[in-house]
Amino acid sequence: MNKLSVRYLALSGLFLALGLVMPFLTAQIPEIGSRLLPMHIPVLLCGFICGWPYGLIVGLIVPVFRSVLFGMPPMFPTAAVMAFELAAYGFATGFLYRLLPRKNAFIYATLIISMILGRVIWGIASTFFYGISGSAFTWKIFITGAFINAIPGIVIQIILIPLIIIALRKAKLIEGE
Repeated sequence: MNKLSVRYLALSGLFLALGLVMPFLTAQIPEIGSRLLPMHIPVLLCGFICGWPYGLIVGLIVPVFRSVLFGMPPMFPTAAVMAFELAAYGFATGFLYRLLPRKNAFIYATLIISMILGRVIWGIASTFFYGISGSAFTWKIFITGAFINAIPGIVIQIILIPLIIIALRKAKLIEGE
């Protein structure tokens, strides 16, 4: 294992820990957590900083591990669905960030495309898992859950994540232009 892989492995552990702890900022109130999306931020950052394999794995593990440790989110269907959604975020940010040019505008493009992809995956997984449980997952539930209720978290992510990535690049702590 080379030095960079060890570094990314250690950082991904940090992002995993942040994903477990940050939801405590919402005081374990699901209505607030589903609006502020505290688990999403560490996974998105992990994809940007460590790359798609680490982002995908951290995204897949965080909701399930958090459900096992703290009982929130509930394992089925919430944590199971979130595992697919967050894995998509981690994969897409890591993949697109390395694929697109290293200009600040592409940080935003990477983030927005990743957020849309993750929400589409969330909708697909929700349709499947809610269908298994005998519950309906309608277009209205998708739009409300993926976009309308999530507006505060989306705004926070669009402001905070690019600022962090740009600051890390300027400090030469991650690969830049």
